[in-house]
Amino acid sequence: MSAATSQGSTPYYFVPGPSRHPVMAAIGLFFVILGAGQWINDHQWGAYSLAFGLLWWAFVLKQWFGDAIRESEGGLYSDRIDVSFRWSMSWFIFSEVMFFAAFFGALYWARVHSVPGLGSLENQLLWPDFKALWPSMAAGATASPAGTVEAFTTMGPWPLPTINTALLLTSGVTLTIAHHALIAGNRGKTIAFMWITVLLGITFLCVQGYEYAHAYHELNLKLSSGIYGSTFFMLTGFHGFHVFVGMLMLLFITLRLQKGHFTSDRHFGFEGAAWYWHFVDVVWLGLYAVVYWM
Repeated sequence: MSAATSQGSTPYYFVPGPSRHPVMAAIGLFFVILGAGQWINDHQWGAYSLAFGLLWWAFVLKQWFGDAIRESEGGLYSDRIDVSFRWSMSWFIFSEVMFFAAFFGALYWARVHSVPGLGSLENQLLWPDFKALWPSMAAGATASPAGTVEAFTTMGPWPLPTINTALLLTSGVTLTIAHHALIAGNRGKTIAFMWITVLLGITFLCVQGYEYAHAYHELNLKLSSGIYGSTFFMLTGFHGFHVFVGMLMLLFITLRLQKGHFTSDRHFGFEGAAWYWHFVDVVWLGLYAVVYWM
């Protein structure tokens, strides 16, 4: 994943020895799922189980990735390993594409099929006061004629979502500049633009946090605000989580660059994080158009 090594000392294909990391990660995930399941069922001890599992899992991942970095810097990864990493990252990003495709599909189905279907003539006897409008913002013009969904205001594209769009697009440019600088052997320029990219990602998350506070307190837009609220927070929330993960990837890659890792011709760790970040950018553009404008 990083520095080039002499082919004479590099194995054709490196096979690591037995590792404790998979079972340790599984233990952490067990406490995460156990805690989350109990917490949403009003058992307060579930929050502590969830927090413990996340901390355990993060500690295991730190050790696991640390071992991978030492193996890479120790000259154990050949071109065959590089190909394996590229295929693995490609399939991982493909799985993420399908993940978001399901959520975009849920939004499409609700808007184009579910809401119009509930407002059809054959359902008028069951819900005579129902209005098949999108989004459903108030009792009597909503999917909740009984008033179980409080009135709310939708989130428009200006100014916060548009600002975040500019931040992500700019971060894609700075990341590309850093990549070209690394290929050219200009490590100082690479590190500088990587830090700019990381800061742009952090700023995006801060703006989204402010957007959520604005939605809750001023627009009364919540996760419980009917199908609009649930799809809005589902799509934007999971995307925000992916931005957080991508930002952490870029942060650790930047720290590795400062330690002298990666060369102009062997730097897949950098490339893999860049692939993921560009994927996050593309998803946001689709989300910005469909959720905020349409």
